[in-house]
Amino acid sequence: MLLSLNGEWSLFYHVESESMPPESEWAKIPAMVPGNIELDLARAGIEPDPFFGENAYKFRKYEYYTFVFKKSIFVPEEFFEKDTFLRFEGLNCIADVFVNDKHAGHSENALIRHEFPVSDLLIYGKENEIKVQIHSPINYARNKDYPVHLSANEGCDEFTALRMPAHSFGWDIMPRFLSAGMWRSVSLDAHEKTEITQTYYVTLRADEKCAEIKYKYRFKTNEANFDGFRVRITLDGVAVSERPVRFVSGEGSFKIENPRLWWPRGYGEAELYTVKMELLKDGIVKDALEERIGVRTAEVVHKMAANDDGEFLIRVNGVNILAKGSNWVPMDAMHSRDSEKYDRAVALFAEAGCNIMRLWGGNVYEDHKLFDLCDENGILVWHDFSMACAIYPQSPEFEKIIFDEAVSVIRKLRNHASILLWAGDNEVDEHYSGVGYTTESNNFNAITRQFLPRAVRENDPYRRFLPSSPYIADGVARYSVPEQHNWGPRSYFKDDFYRLTNAHFISECGYHGCPSPESIKKFIPKDELWPMNDRSWKTHNTEDATGIPRGYDRNELMANQVRIMFGFMPDTLDEFALLSQFTQAEAKKFFIERTRIKKWRRTGIIWWNMIDGWPQISDAVVDWYGVKKRAFDAIKRVQTPICVMLDEHSAWSHKVVVGNDSRISARIVYRLTDGDTGEEIMKGEIESYANENAFPGEFRLLPGEKKLILIEWFIDGKRYVNHYITGYPPYDAETVKTWMKKIDEWAELSAQPEA
Repeated sequence: MLLSLNGEWSLFYHVESESMPPESEWAKIPAMVPGNIELDLARAGIEPDPFFGENAYKFRKYEYYTFVFKKSIFVPEEFFEKDTFLRFEGLNCIADVFVNDKHAGHSENALIRHEFPVSDLLIYGKENEIKVQIHSPINYARNKDYPVHLSANEGCDEFTALRMPAHSFGWDIMPRFLSAGMWRSVSLDAHEKTEITQTYYVTLRADEKCAEIKYKYRFKTNEANFDGFRVRITLDGVAVSERPVRFVSGEGSFKIENPRLWWPRGYGEAELYTVKMELLKDGIVKDALEERIGVRTAEVVHKMAANDDGEFLIRVNGVNILAKGSNWVPMDAMHSRDSEKYDRAVALFAEAGCNIMRLWGGNVYEDHKLFDLCDENGILVWHDFSMACAIYPQSPEFEKIIFDEAVSVIRKLRNHASILLWAGDNEVDEHYSGVGYTTESNNFNAITRQFLPRAVRENDPYRRFLPSSPYIADGVARYSVPEQHNWGPRSYFKDDFYRLTNAHFISECGYHGCPSPESIKKFIPKDELWPMNDRSWKTHNTEDATGIPRGYDRNELMANQVRIMFGFMPDTLDEFALLSQFTQAEAKKFFIERTRIKKWRRTGIIWWNMIDGWPQISDAVVDWYGVKKRAFDAIKRVQTPICVMLDEHSAWSHKVVVGNDSRISARIVYRLTDGDTGEEIMKGEIESYANENAFPGEFRLLPGEKKLILIEWFIDGKRYVNHYITGYPPYDAETVKTWMKKIDEWAELSAQPEA
């Protein structure tokens, strides 16, 4: 039985001090739950839109405030004699909860669910007052110990002491908003005395003929003994297992003949089964939990060694998977709005042909809906735990916090077919490697070497755990481990760093692209639109224009990438945005094509990133307003399961490569055309074998000669296209503008009969 407490609450707020006046004298406004105080303050007209211009800085003072939320609720008589809890799906962050002026609980973690027992505090059949007091996170953090070995991104040591998403403290992709509030649903939850508390399903083995599923369960009961208890499993409504219960925990298994297997996108259908676990007492169902599961095996073949001796390969149902996808960053700096954007975002992943997403460790833990969508769309999920770019405390207190947090997240999400692996953090191993401590090593990090592995092994023992992303073992250099974040100098996208990377698997790699002028006008004041050297541009790149400079200016970085490509800096915003987006599109396309062409020496790429979480200058290929940059369509074309590409110029020639990232062989009819003259360069037919690359031929070209090559191919009469730009920068901007039009026209042509 669940009573929602979402909706309007009363919000009182005051700067935190030892001598605050009574709450009745504090400022008061309406607040929405789920919500964030920044949105409440903006709705009330107290503060402006936090995402426009430099307005983000106006909210810094609220880091030192106390916020009190109050709501009166009627509790029905039906809740009496049940185990009733006040449930917060997301409570940010240092909070005390009261029911009818009596203390019900305390929380210090914004990232996980909190349930406080309130049966003895409620008045049934009457109105009850719920009060949530959220304290200043900075005042809380200032009293913590900070050993000198700690080190944090952007110089914000406080985030190592607060269990809030790391990006909240200011990041290169997010503004600083230490938001308070109940950012997910709040409810009064009445539990039955007998109920299932945990379920676990895992595919032990599977092929097209037979699959074996193991299940485990935990339950609670106030019955005197376990006589008459049974657990029954149904699959799509058909009973597949039933067994007596000996204790509050147990396990069983069942087989599926001719199973419908779950496959990553491009390799088959993402088939799902509806599984129900029922707990019976003397033939009567006392509790039941229904979920959807996928029947699949998944493994990560990981050999930690330098350069060619290493390996990082994903295998699903015994088939090697060439992974192509994007990093998932926060959907919104105000996380109360995250879930409403899941559908649109996952649709973009599917449209772009992604078969994997990486949930980046600076984020919150996303809710079931996201994983449901990934399950349905065949998108594998690489799941970081929520730590990033810092050396975190190694105290017993902090280790317990992280362990308990991980257990909560794993138990919540582990039955989703899409989850491929758990990773300890984002770039913490890199952080250890970069600080230069003479006696330090990554193995000193007991959180990812001891506590998180134990949390995974105890609660999801059949799924892979990766200590960090990238995982850097002692004695192996950062840019020689198998799995890498290929950021480097961020100069020309075909320079040696990108072209010659020795990574087996690239889990981050990005390139800037300016949002459209129409989007920029929505968040940059009119008098600062151009040139892009005003404080609003810095704020949205995202550098703290009021504080210490970052050390590199991401706007300047973006401008330099255009200068490299074209040899000059455009005079207008319109031309700059156009040329910047072309540059980004060619870069992202190059990164993906290099991965596909070097298959299986390279086994995957998770590029950075799909969509912005606030209006900004970034590597995203879809901006905050949902406007696609040129890179999106370029990526969509080169991530199609069967793709015709050109390798880089070598020995006077460009090789043609047919990449097949699927389980289906197909006959390919292809043709290459000079985009300027319309002259046919090369054509032919070839059998593209399942999950293999083919090399049908090559054509001669002088080194450095600049051409637009238009590529088309037909499979069963359906037309697909790609393109390639030959030569080296700088390119003539007017010529490239002509090429862009031809690329767009080429892509928009309706399907034609085979030539």
